[in-house]
Amino acid sequence: MSAPSNSSESPDPLESPSESVDATPDSPSAPEQSDSPDASGESDCSGASNCSDASDCSGPADSASASDGSQTTDDPRTNGQFVRTISAAGGNDAGDVTLVGVVHDHPASAYRARELVRERDPATVALELPPVATPLYRAYARDSDALPSFGGEMSAAAQAADECDAEVVGVDAPTPAFFARLARNCWDERASLGTLRRVASGVASVTRHALVCRAAAAVADRTSLRVEVDDPVAHDCDRSDPPAVQARDECEQARRSQSLLRAFDPPRPVRLRDETREECMAAELAGLSSQGDVVAVVGLDHLDAVAEQIAEK
Repeated sequence: MSAPSNSSESPDPLESPSESVDATPDSPSAPEQSDSPDASGESDCSGASNCSDASDCSGPADSASASDGSQTTDDPRTNGQFVRTISAAGGNDAGDVTLVGVVHDHPASAYRARELVRERDPATVALELPPVATPLYRAYARDSDALPSFGGEMSAAAQAADECDAEVVGVDAPTPAFFARLARNCWDERASLGTLRRVASGVASVTRHALVCRAAAAVADRTSLRVEVDDPVAHDCDRSDPPAVQARDECEQARRSQSLLRAFDPPRPVRLRDETREECMAAELAGLSSQGDVVAVVGLDHLDAVAEQIAEK
């Protein structure tokens, strides 16, 4: 299996749209991080290298080449620095896994997610969502031929999946595999009772949110109503701005969040939970690749960690 191919620059991540963290820090100096993109961001724009200038991430001169070296479009929003492709992720006969890193609810990310699914025409589109919440985002995707009004990049990817008859699946927690692995990781790390309480609180919050999404999906299936479960994350640009402006703002947000993550280590409960999520997502994506090519939409903060773990399987 080949290792994930990186472009010259690739931002580190922002957090999942479907979670909010109830955990509290282990020490007063480390602020609790939320899973919303405005509170927890990418540690970097490129793993080891820095995206020191946001203009490097956009602009007409940036032809968007995917991380496997293939050329996508000249639209800077499809910039390959946010993409990882792992060949034969589940073995020699398996399909490729393409990870599309996103800043949640950002217009550039929604565009990239939709266009990469259209371009790759995969058998499966995997979303960083709990399986129980995924039907809501599929309902959002059916609203319009344009980019969906609700659900950001997850709905945009689901919309493109419907166009190419790809299966849409959620690969994020909570799932039975996640709970089992989380229990094992807590045991292996000899987590304190206080840490276990905060982990449990955060997981309970995420589980409640997933169930609310499922209830909203049931309403959408039976009526014409579309319930917006989450308030969209506000950004400094919108879909009406030129592509280069959107791409530049997206990279600038990744750069700013990198500074935040470098200033503070995540609290232990958050680290335990997020590392477990990444392990589970990587295992699920590697398994899905046995059915053909996979395109997965994940927050930028998970992009490299998930790619590396898939490559090791």
